[in-house]
Amino acid sequence: MNGLLSPASLSPSLLTPNSTTTVTDLAKSKSKDAAQKFEAQFLSSMFQSMFSGLKTDGPFGGGQGEEMFRSVMTEAMGKQVAKAGGIGISDTIQREILKMQGLT
Repeated sequence: MNGLLSPASLSPSLLTPNSTTTVTDLAKSKSKDAAQKFEAQFLSSMFQSMFSGLKTDGPFGGGQGEEMFRSVMTEAMGKQVAKAGGIGISDTIQREILKMQGLT
């Protein structure tokens, strides 16, 4: 145990509840995260469809490897586009999540 840090010494604020954080703030944070993940998954699905008919050739393209990792690439692209602002789906999804919970 010598040399190891305890979680309390790293971030004591994580272990103590914050009295200023409300249920609404927590719901907004969680709904924003869920909406962004939904948008990333949606974009990944769209990118997969977009790349499905693409044939790649050449010395560094194509083959079994590219086919196998294309889903990983489209998933990463979807996450990055959603993180950078997306196409506007996450805002609508977040609004609807909060509306369904009666928080708007």
